[in-house]
Order: sequence, then C-alpha cells, then structure tokens
Amino acid sequence: MKVTVASGKGGTGKTTVTASLASVWNTPLLAVDLDVEEPNLHLFLKPELSPEVQKAWMEIPVLDAAKCTLCRECIELCQFKAISLMVSTLTLYPDMCHGCGGCIAICREGALQKGKRELGVMYRGKVGEVGFLSATLRVGEAMSPPLMEEVKREMERILDREKRDALIDAPPGVSCPALCSVMDSDVIVLVTDATPFGLHDFKLAWESFSPLGKPMGVVINRAGMGNSEIYDFCREKDIPVLAEIPFDRKIAEAYSQGLIIAEISGELTAVFSSLRDKIRSLASSVGKEVHHA
Repeated sequence: MKVTVASGKGGTGKTTVTASLASVWNTPLLAVDLDVEEPNLHLFLKPELSPEVQKAWMEIPVLDAAKCTLCRECIELCQFKAISLMVSTLTLYPDMCHGCGGCIAICREGALQKGKRELGVMYRGKVGEVGFLSATLRVGEAMSPPLMEEVKREMERILDREKRDALIDAPPGVSCPALCSVMDSDVIVLVTDATPFGLHDFKLAWESFSPLGKPMGVVINRAGMGNSEIYDFCREKDIPVLAEIPFDRKIAEAYSQGLIIAEISGELTAVFSSLRDKIRSLASSVGKEVHHA
C-alpha cells in the first residue's frame, strides 16, 4: 500500500503527520520524502543514511554539429523552445529540455545524440526497521518532477524487493510536483487546519486530487483553532476526518526541537495509531467496493 500525505499549502503539518505515522506503523515500511526542493522529513526521523549516494540523470540531446543539415525539424517539434537556430547554428538549451527524446528520434542525420543532465542526488537509509528514501534537487535545476519520478522508480524497486508499505511526504500545494507525488497512491491523506486560509487551500487540493479517483481523508491540525467551516465542507463532500491534532503549545515546542509528536505523550501516540488504522480501513473498504462491483 502506498499512502501519500499531502496538503494544499505549506505549514499545515504535513511532514509532522508523516513522521508520526512512520513512528507508529507496525508493518514493514518505507518512508519517502518526495519534496525534493525542500526535503525535511529526515530532520524528524533522523535516519542513518547510507554513505553511497546516487545521482539522478535525465536524457537530453547533444549536438554533433558536423552532421547537422539545419533541416529545422527538431526546432518545430520542440514545444519547450529548448532548440533554436542562432545565426545559422543549431543551439541547444539543456536546462529547458523536458527529456521527451523526440528530437533525437526524428533526426535523420543522427546529429542529435543521447546525452544527460544531472537532476539531483538520491539518499537511502534506515530508521530502525523503517526504510528511508529521499532526494535533493540540483541547485539551478528548474524542474522537480523528473527527479521525483526517479525517486518513485527506486521506491517501486525497494517495495517489490522488500514487500513494504510506502508512506510518502508530498510537496505542498497543488502544482505539478504535488500531482506527481499523489497520482500513483492507494490513499491520499490531506492535512489542513481550521482557518480561512487552510480551508481555501484545502478546497484547492480536494478539487485537484479528486479527479484521480483515489480514496481521500483529512487530518485537521491545530484542531480547536479557527472555525467549523472545514468540518462543514468535509460533511458536504463526504470527506472522512481521519484524525484531529489539538492546538497545543507542547506540540509546537516538540516540533521546534525536531521531535516526533506521536512520541511525546500517550494521547498523541493513540491519535496516530488510530489514524494508521483508519488509513488501512479506508484503503481496504475501497478495494472491497471495487471487488463487489
């Protein structure tokens, strides 16, 4: 089972929830940080990282100018303006390339060959029996989804080999990186807070992720602060509230120290253990509905 913890905006407590769920997960687990632009799950889980790191690459074209006939077919094909003609010279812009490979495929003269661009670095590790996987985007790299896809491929290899569940910490928001992180999930857990800003961005997340047809539930952080509008919206859209994390100074203090909040009291351990069980029930109930149909 792959569970992605997502949010409509930053600062809702998404990573806090992910780390706490990982601490109470009672079956083999791989914790994955897909927020490759600003990964911070390691600050809470504190994994023992492998000394071996793996660079991730994307295939891009490299020009053999001696073979180029300036036919312009590659320029006309590229929708990202990564190829242009400058003073009778074909010019490539590697950082604008999306790695589709189309230009290489259509070049009849073989002037465009396969090259590569570094996307970032992947890290592996362990927290006790919990596996850990994350990545950091190369400074200057404009696109995070290609690196995220590399991390997801490595995740799938680990899951197939070790038969683990995956708990994924997604990038915040509803842009392409967030969609990339949730699209292959079995369950999406949205984290929000009961404030007007929280409600606005939660609605955006629900509207963006609903077309994927994935089972979704919500964790309301800082419960007791704000108003009841988030609860009204969840009832209207039949979104199950899986857990409520109280608005408590002790939680904020623990977070500031990089502690896992599920471990600071028996009450919070019970909250996240219950959340774990409800996520499994949500996944299994959807599976039963599909089987019955």
